[in-house]
Amino acid sequence: MERRSFLLTAALSGFGGSSALSGPSRPSTLSGPRGSSAPDWAGLSRGLDGTLVRPGQAGYDAARRLYNPTFDTIRPRGVAYCATAQDVVECLAFARRERVPVTSRSGGHSYAGWSTGPGLVVDVSRMNAVTYRAGRATVGAGAKLIDVYDRLIANGVSIPAGTCPTVGVAGLTLGGGLGVVSRKYGLTCDALESVRLVTADGRVLTCDENNHRDLFWACRGGGGGNFGVALSFTFRTHAARDVTVFFLHWPWSKAAAVVRAWQAWAPSAPDALWANLHLTRSASGLDVQVGGLYLGGRTACAKLLDGLVKTAGAPSSRYTMERSHRAAMMIMAGCSGKTVAQCRRMPREAFVASSHLGYAKLSDAAVKELVARVARPGGHAVLLDAMGGAISRVRPDATAFPHRQALFSVQYYADGADRGWLRGVRGAMEPHLGGHAYVNYIDPDITRWRQAYYGANAARLSAVKAAYDPGRLFRLPQGV
Repeated sequence: MERRSFLLTAALSGFGGSSALSGPSRPSTLSGPRGSSAPDWAGLSRGLDGTLVRPGQAGYDAARRLYNPTFDTIRPRGVAYCATAQDVVECLAFARRERVPVTSRSGGHSYAGWSTGPGLVVDVSRMNAVTYRAGRATVGAGAKLIDVYDRLIANGVSIPAGTCPTVGVAGLTLGGGLGVVSRKYGLTCDALESVRLVTADGRVLTCDENNHRDLFWACRGGGGGNFGVALSFTFRTHAARDVTVFFLHWPWSKAAAVVRAWQAWAPSAPDALWANLHLTRSASGLDVQVGGLYLGGRTACAKLLDGLVKTAGAPSSRYTMERSHRAAMMIMAGCSGKTVAQCRRMPREAFVASSHLGYAKLSDAAVKELVARVARPGGHAVLLDAMGGAISRVRPDATAFPHRQALFSVQYYADGADRGWLRGVRGAMEPHLGGHAYVNYIDPDITRWRQAYYGANAARLSAVKAAYDPGRLFRLPQGV
């Protein structure tokens, strides 16, 4: 896993009120009866400004692939690269009429492979414009995170978001959006002012606090692929100033001590500091790393790191350096030394993953269990990301994302497609961490997933689903 491996070892180191409604720009070419039992794929193709790619056609093998090659066996009957809102309307009309399963796709990073399927994939990657004006950014649902950062930072601003350079902004935002400045500026969905999307019945809606308020609420943490196909997002921005990045490593013998020290330090640090903790077993051995960034200067950052070191013990290496906001985001993306164009072409990775949300510090027994599980043979990692700060100052029911009081998120990763180690470590940590999980790290093995992802917000999400997709056009194995 190149990007994660970089972050884990380098010394430098989530569709998916009153009406603001605009209808289709032209009548659907698929609105009337055809009198044929076979889906009219040719008719769909003729009705698109974008491109429909079908099995046997040039480009199909590339069109059907997700970021994770584990899902390369899935072969959609068609992939529609939508160029306009009307293209999405046309695709959903086709799916309803022909009873073809439909899946929406932005970046193609669904951990469970649910941004593809056997029917029609509605791909919005060509709808990727990023514009900025007077403190607001409007971002096409197909934009990749690296391009969002690149284009906004050119205007001296950014939005709170994650690290993976090729993840789609749609999935990230709709699932909540944990990121590297979230402790200061909140989740990605907290910066969201409006979202434009196509609902199951083909309406093009603009949702905000005054228009389709319940749907807007659901689009801030309710998960991608549940309520419609997103077209674009409008965000409040924050200034993109220089920051300090840091990475510290310890020998594996200090792993338990570092975990105990980190969990007492990172979630309660000043909002300007975000830190993660990585425990990794790879071909090069076992590693303990704390990395992150500070929205300020190197001297102030060093003093904060001294507090961690005092408790955890002296690290074997320590790197602290001021960087531009752009350079820092490239480092966090695993793209240090690369161009933006190169970063867009990061290699695909085969992996399985799951998550927990930690609402309390791990006990000594839990820390011991976690460290022992990582030390087992194989290629795998556990990543803890600090929460708290601005995230915790939003009510759990203010958006669909319920985990406002969590101290940290826990991600479990294993190389390849074997889920044995993953199931083992998550099962072992369940008694210590409870059943909370993050919908953007969706895991098909979680049985009580409604409670895990949505907690007390699950019932309201179901009501929104019933209102906007009563026929359940958008279906996922773990769909609202």
